Amino acid sequence: MGSTGNQELSEQRKPRFLCLHGFRTSGEIMKKQIHKWPQSVLEKMDLIYLDAPFPAEGKSDVEGIFDPPYYEWFQFDKEFVEYRNFDECLAYIEECFIKYGPIDGLMGFSQGAILSAALPGLQAKGLALKSVPKIKFLIIIGGAKFKSAAVAEKAYSSLIECPSLHFLGETDFLKPHGITLLDSFVNPIVIHHPKGHTVPRLDEKSLELMWASSKAFNTSCLSMYLLPNKKRTAVSFNIKGEMIPVQEHSLS
Repeated sequence: MGSTGNQELSEQRKPRFLCLHGFRTSGEIMKKQIHKWPQSVLEKMDLIYLDAPFPAEGKSDVEGIFDPPYYEWFQFDKEFVEYRNFDECLAYIEECFIKYGPIDGLMGFSQGAILSAALPGLQAKGLALKSVPKIKFLIIIGGAKFKSAAVAEKAYSSLIECPSLHFLGETDFLKPHGITLLDSFVNPIVIHHPKGHTVPRLDEKSLELMWASSKAFNTSCLSMYLLPNKKRTAVSFNIKGEMIPVQEHSLS
């Protein structure tokens, strides 16, 4: 159940990511979206594109653009505060960690990004991914927080120390929620793009920056940008890889 990227191991293993697609799309669709990125960067990561565990229960926004089948990670009400099949979704992702492991990180878009961003906090509380190693890195594209207080208080009650890279679209309807999400992370890296709620087409410079940031989970290559432990910093870049003035927040 899913589409796998290049899994050949070099002498030094590539970082391996589970890729969680958007609402009512699929692993194959996300693969097509991500493969707009330069091959020179994609070949440095081992990407495993999952299909969500549940068939779409309604119309997909990508009908006519991408072919079915379509899937969803869990179901939710209009206010996005009540969820159905959420525990089953978490169990499925843990099974995929085991099946395709070792897994280093998660890459998520839209519903998959919301889920990916919450998993390190849930894992730290012993509420998800109990039998697999700690998530080392996140790539969040068009993400946001869970609105349910029951989930939020568990996922975001403590700052998330997992290194993270966030893509924020200038016209994305989720951008304000994506900015709020940054406050839950220690030292998030942010790349801004001019598009909406989509996986952006990036140039070589931005993707090289993305790849450099992905090394944060096992190197100190980004330490030049980070403030001491008593500060939390969002390091931001535009689509050309140019640094945007740093946003600073004191830890509570």
